[in-house]
Amino acid sequence: MSNTVRNRRLKKTILILLGLYVMIGASLYFIQEKILFRPTVLAQDHVYQFSQPYEEVFLKTHDDGVINAIHFKVDTPKGVILYFHGNAGDLSRWGLIAEYFVKQNYDVLIMDYRTYGKSTGTLSEQALYKDAQLCYDYLKKRYKEADITLYGRSLGTGIASYVASKNQPRQLIMETPYYSMVDVAQHRFPIFPVKYLLKYKIPTFEFVKAVDCPITIFHGTDDAVVPFESGKKLFEDLPKAQAQFIQIDGGHHNDLIDFEVYRNGVETILK
Repeated sequence: MSNTVRNRRLKKTILILLGLYVMIGASLYFIQEKILFRPTVLAQDHVYQFSQPYEEVFLKTHDDGVINAIHFKVDTPKGVILYFHGNAGDLSRWGLIAEYFVKQNYDVLIMDYRTYGKSTGTLSEQALYKDAQLCYDYLKKRYKEADITLYGRSLGTGIASYVASKNQPRQLIMETPYYSMVDVAQHRFPIFPVKYLLKYKIPTFEFVKAVDCPITIFHGTDDAVVPFESGKKLFEDLPKAQAQFIQIDGGHHNDLIDFEVYRNGVETILK
């Protein structure tokens, strides 16, 4: 085979690979909301089935959207938890998970993000922050701010840290948090310039710098969704007198509640 033929084949291969690279990169940009957010939609007349007493709440947003939330209530609460859930499902699932905290004798308010469940409105990073603050303001009208605990899980950790940075809650708890959405994306797609492709950056590491309250992080060592290293790096940026990192050996992304070290940690924090 002549050098000319080899060069032609090499150029063709390079062009094909470059074309695939550009095509995949463009796909990441245009379908990133479908990757990041995996909502399920509920009928507006859906009736939730929970074992704990609750009130269904509808909050109107700044741009005429509606945020649907569940407000669990106990007779003599130790405080209230504002819970920001992960990226999949809706309140019919996440409400069941939040009941664990109700059993710790806490009131709990848990919201569905826009496009999730019965919540409506156009999704964007800034809208997520504004809707979260809307829910916080709802609680401030009903509780002392010193009685409000912010809890974020996975996607919700960045949102919870944003709210904590703008307010004075009792504490911030983060389950499987990420340093930033860019950090997670770079781990999954290392050959792409995700910093420039992502519309949703959610820089948790920047928000926590402005948080004054105690911070607790739970992270499993075998997390395949949000790398353990991402949560650990977030902790390393925090003053150690203010924060604690509870490592769950063998824990994955969705099973930390199965570990005694997690349950003991939560119960100690919420005493």
